[in-house]
Amino acid sequence: MNNIFHLAAKDLRVAGRTRDTLLATAFFAGLVLLVLGLALGGNVGRTLSQTAGVASGAVWTALALAAAVGAQRAFAQEQEAGALEQLTLYPGPHGALYLGKLLGVLGPLLLVAAFTLPAGLLLFGAAGADCAPGRECAPTPWLLLALVTVLGVTGFAAGTTFYGSITVSLRAREALLPALAFPILVPVVIATVRATSGLIEGLPFAELWPWFAFLTAFDIGTIILATLLFPYAVEG
Repeated sequence: MNNIFHLAAKDLRVAGRTRDTLLATAFFAGLVLLVLGLALGGNVGRTLSQTAGVASGAVWTALALAAAVGAQRAFAQEQEAGALEQLTLYPGPHGALYLGKLLGVLGPLLLVAAFTLPAGLLLFGAAGADCAPGRECAPTPWLLLALVTVLGVTGFAAGTTFYGSITVSLRAREALLPALAFPILVPVVIATVRATSGLIEGLPFAELWPWFAFLTAFDIGTIILATLLFPYAVEG
């Protein structure tokens, strides 16, 4: 546990001082949202269900791509400084290195998601969108949307951090990381889009809880499996 928290604290301090990873991730997410917003337009001529689906898809596409950008720097700092091998020689299980790196990636990514989600919903007109005539709309459930965001971003960070350890020593790691990670993250994207669009539409939680349960199971399973496989990945 000491190794986990010390490594995570080191990465978060570096991210706070340099801000290069945070700014790159935020800029990339904002750029993807802007491009999708210009290409798909707002909510003019769309029903609430269509608007919610388009907005949710755009937001989670931007966050998935931003997660890959942020995870590329998870191990690249030590690799560029020649300290990755020394890091693996520290006493303690190698799985602690993965968990520490995961927390270091998760912090900035959650911060980016805290701005990306509301900005994307507002950009596409999904936040506070009007329902059908004569039907009173419930307010946007921001608390449940925050829970979906935490679960989805954790899944993104868990997958991309693990594959970042595999591709860190490769020349084409910027291209290989998304190619390896995105097929694994497709279920997370589907679940988060369905849960987010359902919450925007005002569906009862009883209809949406399977998506929350799936995201929770995916996060726990991915973190456990990646922690067990990380020693083989970093040694390879």
